[in-house]
Amino acid sequence: MNDDLADASWFKSSRSANASECVEIAFVDDHVGVRDSKDAGGPALVFSGEQWDRFLSSGVWQR
Repeated sequence: MNDDLADASWFKSSRSANASECVEIAFVDDHVGVRDSKDAGGPALVFSGEQWDRFLSSGVWQR
C-alpha cells in the first residue's frame, strides 16, 4: 500500500490550522494514509476506511 501513496493527493488536517506540527491525510481507494507534514517522504500510517471511521467517531482525536 505504501507504493500507492507515492502519487496520493495529500492535504493538511483541518485540525492542524497554522501549527508547525501537522498531519496530512490522503484518501486512496478504500484506505486512508496519515503522515507527518514535516517528513513528507517518511513513513505513513495506512488505515482501512472502516478503521478510519471508527477513529473519527471515537472522538479520541479531539483531545
